[in-house]
Amino acid sequence: MSTPAESASQPGTQPFSRPGDENRKLTRDERKVLASTLAGTTIEWYDFFIYAQAASLVLGPLFLAPVSDASPGLATVISLATIGISFLFRPLGAIVAGRFGDRLGRKRMLVFTLVLMGAATALIGALPTYADIGVLAPIALILLRIVQGFSAGGEWGGAALMAVEHAPRSRRGLFGAYPQIGVPIGLIMATGMLWLVTSVTSQEQFQQWGWRVPFLFSVVLILVGYLIRRSVEESPIFKEMLARKKESSAPLRDLFARDWKQVLLTALIFVANNAAGYLVIAFFIAYGTESLDLPRPWVLLSIVVASVGWLVFSLYGGLLSDRIGRVRTFQIGYALIFAWMIPLFLLIETRNILLFGVAIFLLSIGLGLSYGPMSAMYAEMFPVAVRYSGVSIGYALGAILGGAFAPTIAEILMQATDWSVSIALYIMVLCVISFAAVSCVKEPKGTDLGVR
Repeated sequence: MSTPAESASQPGTQPFSRPGDENRKLTRDERKVLASTLAGTTIEWYDFFIYAQAASLVLGPLFLAPVSDASPGLATVISLATIGISFLFRPLGAIVAGRFGDRLGRKRMLVFTLVLMGAATALIGALPTYADIGVLAPIALILLRIVQGFSAGGEWGGAALMAVEHAPRSRRGLFGAYPQIGVPIGLIMATGMLWLVTSVTSQEQFQQWGWRVPFLFSVVLILVGYLIRRSVEESPIFKEMLARKKESSAPLRDLFARDWKQVLLTALIFVANNAAGYLVIAFFIAYGTESLDLPRPWVLLSIVVASVGWLVFSLYGGLLSDRIGRVRTFQIGYALIFAWMIPLFLLIETRNILLFGVAIFLLSIGLGLSYGPMSAMYAEMFPVAVRYSGVSIGYALGAILGGAFAPTIAEILMQATDWSVSIALYIMVLCVISFAAVSCVKEPKGTDLGVR
């Protein structure tokens, strides 16, 4: 029997794929890859989510003081809109990281995006506010948020491919779920950090300096993530492509010439999951504390509990997709989100913190099942020479259409209608779109990921 390294060099052979793979124990190298993708993605999204949550809690009054004084509601809308601005630069990050990731390797881009995201996050924590430097404060904040968006655009595709391209054929869904669960773990860390800081500081202290602590803490996390990612081997499938001199000289051109339909489908598949996810990440915090007058620490704790559910069901979603297929798992996830939307908001409107937490936790079931299989399915939809570009650009475009302005749209709908179910209807429409898109995909489970 050939070794994994020998298998990687044989044309059309999936690295680490052999009979009994679904039952064997993970090798040391495989565990290292999973730890790397999980740790790096967790840290990257911790940085990204800290901003999203701080925007819903405190950034408006600090960086948009004149607007906040005149209209607190408008300041909240603008602050939440800065979350979406960064999404507009995700495609640029996806294009740049995809080009170099398809030509120079997945590992280099993963290290680059991690360091870039961490630097931007730490600098936000050190920024002077509007009271200190006037209009330069929101300008600097937006510029750093753009850097975060650029970094996030290149991060996910590389992490997903490192996990899936190292996986046995029969366990790609499970391996691909590891970078996916980095998202809810990052959310748990970000929300947990904010919960801790808000619990040990007064409202005035949090407003003055407490909000900076979670941003500055990113420096420690980035150092840890950098050391972990530097120790991981490059994807064996990428090595095989280089050895056979099959890399594309213009990945972006080749991608849109041959696989533009796949890019469109991957974007539309992600829309509903990302929009519903960003309600949990950002909107429900502001809505629960400001509109429903629920205690901030308990609202944040509810988000942490829901994030744990998101983690568990994302991991299960990846595992389930290895058994029943990627498409079927996605369809179940979106059907659950659609069915739960109206009951979700009816429970939240009771202003009972326990029911608030239960409602959001149950949403995490559908979120996980429509997120866990994504890495594996997207990787299986593109040929290796343009895979980094394809999955990254599709994911970035889906994020723009879905989560970029979902908290802002939710806030506008709430202010315009004073009827929270209008937000539920908005997400339900997106679920129909994403369900239809994933139903157009020919089941990719088991596709050969090597050079073909």
